Amino acid sequence: MGFISTRQLFLLMFIACVCLLGAAYYFEYVMFLDPCPLCIMQRIAVLLLGLIGFSGFMFAINPFREKIHSALLFAASLFGIGIAGRHVWIQSLPADQVPTCGPSLEYMVDTLPLAEVLTVMFRGNGNCADAQWSFIGLSMPQWVLVWFVGFAVVSVVMFILAGKKQAETL
Repeated sequence: MGFISTRQLFLLMFIACVCLLGAAYYFEYVMFLDPCPLCIMQRIAVLLLGLIGFSGFMFAINPFREKIHSALLFAASLFGIGIAGRHVWIQSLPADQVPTCGPSLEYMVDTLPLAEVLTVMFRGNGNCADAQWSFIGLSMPQWVLVWFVGFAVVSVVMFILAGKKQAETL
């Protein structure tokens, strides 16, 4: 990718994550679409990607560090793909197979141990089956899944480019 540096790609990934989180908060606070537990987990994955992207922009000053940050980005992308994929799967279930709706996230945080809250969030519930918004035929979790796959592809390309740079310096 001779026209753009790896450092600029890290910055672009960070900016994309900031925009995705901004959109999520717009949907929540302007359009009044309440996030389900899996939506919250997807936000955490996007935040993690953004932080790694920012760290890569700031600290990936040599090919070895670029490879480390690219690998971390790939791992965080896989985490996001898993969560968004589960969300898409729940939304595709027939109505009689959708998990039952659970209590609100605030109630769970107040009353349950953290490990149980995380288990419930990863599992998803009936609230996750509602496709409250779509754009050109894709629901919000489907769009987020597309973004996570894109981040994974870019992180693999960055890893390969860093490896080539590292081989050139030897």
